Amino acid sequence: MEQEITIREAQRQVDEWIKTIGVRYFNELTNMTILTEEVGELARVMARTYGEQSFKESDKEHTLADEMADILWVLICLANQTGVDLTHAFEKNMAKKSQRDKDRHINNTKLT
Repeated sequence: MEQEITIREAQRQVDEWIKTIGVRYFNELTNMTILTEEVGELARVMARTYGEQSFKESDKEHTLADEMADILWVLICLANQTGVDLTHAFEKNMAKKSQRDKDRHINNTKLT
């Protein structure tokens, strides 16, 4: 059985790839711009998969999974180069959401 990768391990693997194959990280502003571009590519696939737009021949090579992975890659790059431990940040964010929203959604009549 294949072992699942942790967020921390993903950060380590991306850093290793950058240092051995990618030469260096792009600067933070470049990576933020690339992240925005990748989110746009995901939006394009979503609009064609779940929305009313149809796929063009050039769109068919793009998949939701690949576009999401591209977003994750660039987000990890940004985390690495700015010193963010995504595991710790995610754990804190989950705790915040769980505390803040513990009754909010269950009591939302729009969701029932």
